Amino acid sequence: MQWLRRNLVVIAGLLTLAYLILPNIIVMVFSFNKPAGRFNYAWREFSTDAWRDPCGVADLCGSLTLSLQIALWATIGATVLGAMIAFALVRYRFRARGTINSLIFLPMAMPEVVMAASLLTLFLNLGAELGFWTILIAHTMFCLSFVVVAVKARVMSMDPRLEEAARDLYAGPVQTFLRVTLPIAAPGIAAGAMLAFALSFDDFIITNFNSGNTVTFPMFVWGSAQRGTPVQINVIGTAMFALAVLIVAGGQIVTDRRKKRALPQ
Repeated sequence: MQWLRRNLVVIAGLLTLAYLILPNIIVMVFSFNKPAGRFNYAWREFSTDAWRDPCGVADLCGSLTLSLQIALWATIGATVLGAMIAFALVRYRFRARGTINSLIFLPMAMPEVVMAASLLTLFLNLGAELGFWTILIAHTMFCLSFVVVAVKARVMSMDPRLEEAARDLYAGPVQTFLRVTLPIAAPGIAAGAMLAFALSFDDFIITNFNSGNTVTFPMFVWGSAQRGTPVQINVIGTAMFALAVLIVAGGQIVTDRRKKRALPQ
């Protein structure tokens, strides 16, 4: 009992982690399945056919490419705008600053279906044709709040004396920003960008309302689930999960190496 009490937090953490990873493991296992029918819900036999031909299902890779393009452009737009908004909210005092701070949280707190319907109403009133551009605008808008929150937290923790020291050493505004401010804020900007990319790539509700005839990867998966789930969907999901793990592990390794180099010898 004493051992259990000492390690209760660790055990609870490991169980929670296992619970979160379990769906990914199931997707990974069933990516090597050869189903008997259209639905890949029951294990039949081991096969690597889907891995050898991930684009074997019509329109799957096309929808995947489209989702990646939208996620990439939405991430760039949301990161640039979100970083500037975060710096403005932290560094400057202006009228309606408190109101803007409150409005930033609205897309995060608002139900997605409400935001999706509101955006659809806006696009219809403007006479916009639903498709790639309406999806991109919608994704950039709802990702913006998450980037602002991530960057704002980082900027608030920055020591302004570092920038003052750079100016005392005759560094200009641009040089101070590029060599001092931006490197310090970079982890927050990177975190906001990765979060925006994941949210954009994964979004279904807002995309479904504002897509018209355009089909993204989440919409393709939803449509496939109605008539049969190809194994290639599990392959793509496993590849995306593995890539995310590699990026996180790589970032952690780089961070650990930098910390070791910073330690006095």
